[in-house]
Formats: sequence, structure tokens, C-alpha cells
Amino acid sequence: MKRLSSYIVLVLVGLIFLGAAEASSQKKMKKEAVLWATEDLKWEQLAGAPPGVMSVMLWGDNTKGAYGGFTKFPAGFKAPLHSHTDATKIVVIKGAYTYNGKKYGPGSYVYVPAGLQHESGGVEDSESIFFIEQSGKFDIKPVELSTAK
Repeated sequence: MKRLSSYIVLVLVGLIFLGAAEASSQKKMKKEAVLWATEDLKWEQLAGAPPGVMSVMLWGDNTKGAYGGFTKFPAGFKAPLHSHTDATKIVVIKGAYTYNGKKYGPGSYVYVPAGLQHESGGVEDSESIFFIEQSGKFDIKPVELSTAK
């Protein structure tokens, strides 16, 4: 019984800590609405990505840690087999996001766990735009295919 009481106390202390951390992070957030019209978005080359892959950071910094933003693949873009250090959450807005050969069109949700090897890309006939979010900085780790005979 004493052990159970100790566990309950630990859980309650953890919940209090998480609540305090959440309240602290909310205080740091802006107290005003953030409104960006499409014409106000500044597309830039995505750091660490192949040429032509563009991005707009909505929050965070994808070169340092957690972030959310838009990514744009040019028509015909394909990324060969690779993985990412952190899990990736994607919502397709325009065109399609191709994951291991299957196309996911506008409104689709794609979750790729950290370290999972995959191929990705857009579609041949138009650019593809999607919202992307990661809990850590963006990276792309190419998979070296063995040429052993």
C-alpha cells in the first residue's frame, strides 16, 4: 500500500510539473492573432533539403529544433530512399505527396515515424504543397544501398 501511495504521489507531481510547464509556455506565446495571407508568405530554399524544395516557417526554426510550416516540392520532385531523425507529420494542401509510390492528395494526412526508411516526392504535373511539423530540426539521411554481389 505504501508503494502504491508513492506511485500516486509521483504521478501527481509529474502532472503538476507538466501543467506548470504548459502554463509557462502559454505565457510566452504572443497575445495577439497571427494572420498571414498567401501573398505574405516568404518561400525560401529548405535548409538541408535538395535544391528546389522550398519552405515557409510558420513557427519554430527547422535548423535548430521543433517547427511547423509549409513545404513545396516542384513538379516531378522525387527524394530517393532516406529517413529523418524525428517523426514527420504532414497534411497535403495542393498536388499530392507521394510516399513509397502511393499518392496522397489534398486533405490527406501522412505520419512518418522517426528513422523509418522511405521514398517521397510530389507529382509530375504540378507542384505539391503540404503542411509539415516535426518535434526536432529537419534532416534528411540518405540510405546507402549496398552494391555487394
